[in-house]
Amino acid sequence: MTKLSVNINKIATLRNARGGNVPNLLQVAKDIQQFGGQGITIHPRPDERHIRYQDARDLKPIVYTEYNIEGNPQHNFIDLVLECKPTQVTLVPDAIGAITSSAGWDTISHKSYLTEVVQEFQRNDIRVSIFVDPILKMIEGAKEVGTDRIELYTEAFAHEYSLGNKDGVLPYVEAAKLANELNLGINAGHDLSLDNIQFFKQSIPNLLEVSIGHALISEAIYLGLENVVNMYLNKLK
Repeated sequence: MTKLSVNINKIATLRNARGGNVPNLLQVAKDIQQFGGQGITIHPRPDERHIRYQDARDLKPIVYTEYNIEGNPQHNFIDLVLECKPTQVTLVPDAIGAITSSAGWDTISHKSYLTEVVQEFQRNDIRVSIFVDPILKMIEGAKEVGTDRIELYTEAFAHEYSLGNKDGVLPYVEAAKLANELNLGINAGHDLSLDNIQFFKQSIPNLLEVSIGHALISEAIYLGLENVVNMYLNKLK
């Protein structure tokens, strides 16, 4: 079964809108795990507009499943990850001020830098995943960097699927086949939802984990958080 890691950034966004502690981020993380979620993902950004760096620290003793911290490996982020020692760190090339992730790494141009960062995290027993587009040479580059896993950036698939074009998954299938040949673990995330997750999971060989936040939290407004978590788990079987 593909694991479901729930990104709770949007819970932090809602909390921060009023300046208090409602909803309680830590309680939501506990609840998601109790409901069956197999991981918690956060993506702190430099301006801390949703997840704060202190949240990452506070979640460490709360998350007993898999703890995944995503972000651009700048100095402060690296220090935070090394302090928190999550199960996994996912490296994402976000520009400062970006609303959301918009591209994967150029693993060729940034080979030296990524190699250094990957090795630092691995020395501290943290599994490393690199956010990549479904471009074969970038996956080959990820292998050269030494990462444990890749996370396929799925926005393009989700867009094509919403238009009725199921062939939009084909680049991801080819990328996954290559990753499997290279012994790279495969994660995926971005714009995956209840509408498209089952088709994507069934198409991708050896998909280990999906990280889903915006869609899942939005769907939970109508359907309830516990119900939505279990709906995803059923589709990922």
